[in-house]
Amino acid sequence: MLNKVNPSFWQGKQVFLTGHTGFKGGWLSLWLTSMGAKVTGYALAPNTAPSFFEVVGVANLLEQNHIADIRDLLSLKLAMEQANPDVMIHMAAQPLVRSSYEDPVGTYSTNVMGTVNVLEVARKIPSIQSIVVVTTDKCYENKGWLWGYRENEPLGGADPYSSSKACAELVTNTYHQSFFSGNVATSSAALASARAGNVIGGGDWSIDRLVPDVLTAFESNSPLVLRNPLATRPWQHVLEPLSGYLVLAQALFALGNEFAGAWNFGPNDEGNKTVQEVVDLLGRLWGSNAGWQQDPNVQPHEAHLLKLDCSKAHQQLGWSPKWSLEQSIEKIVRWHQSFKAGKDMRQISLEQIQLYCDSV
Repeated sequence: MLNKVNPSFWQGKQVFLTGHTGFKGGWLSLWLTSMGAKVTGYALAPNTAPSFFEVVGVANLLEQNHIADIRDLLSLKLAMEQANPDVMIHMAAQPLVRSSYEDPVGTYSTNVMGTVNVLEVARKIPSIQSIVVVTTDKCYENKGWLWGYRENEPLGGADPYSSSKACAELVTNTYHQSFFSGNVATSSAALASARAGNVIGGGDWSIDRLVPDVLTAFESNSPLVLRNPLATRPWQHVLEPLSGYLVLAQALFALGNEFAGAWNFGPNDEGNKTVQEVVDLLGRLWGSNAGWQQDPNVQPHEAHLLKLDCSKAHQQLGWSPKWSLEQSIEKIVRWHQSFKAGKDMRQISLEQIQLYCDSV
């Protein structure tokens, strides 16, 4: 059953997950543990308050909760050896474009050398059979094309974040060819990378992210300031790419290097919308009359048009997105309104995971 997340596969699996305290990592930790996986998390402390990790109580679900830096090679080595994992998913990163302009050295050291550290340790742990390295759709050399980028397109990046993720892709490919395949392979694990689009979902309070900024403006009934209202992005609910990562990890575990390499996980064409369109849809579903205005200040470079071609994942993994953009935003609005009402957010989040799994 390669084309869907298989709970019986994950039951009892030892999983080492970096970046588990982040928005995507928190959702993935919850999903994995709900299927019976034994998750060891390794990441810095959550960088927002509130955070999905704290609100949902993710730490209480984990086998081990390591609050540490992936740039600390010794600490990482000890944690991974102790976990003795079957599957490793590497998500820890400095994930923001604008932050990368403020701290390019930290961005490169985390996203490039952090990935080197993770793969260097993983290749020496015999128990690991499946490795997914999560990067981003922004790893491609963006040419402003109207069509989607495929996995064999050139890598690049005009900002430090995008460039650092392209470097992480090069590192992953090099480790695959040098240590995880061929005549001189030192590990039996199968290694792949996953590239996803702009992820949205309940519980994201990150700075410089569209949905958190929109909801903050709505709650205060103040105008929203947009940097690039006409920029087009491949918007998708957080559970969409996470399902892709899980399906890919299953395939790597079962069939090895047949599924090694790079994979795109993005929305259907319907999900490629401008920032302005997403804001307007959020406003309609939230019930807010708050308007928006364009930031008059000069902005650092960000790509204005970006789409992914996910044909490879559709055809070879049988993976495809399930929720439309409107369905995704409906789930976000319900999540945050439930949070405001003081409801059990772990239960609300688990219900949304189950709704996603039950969707056709």
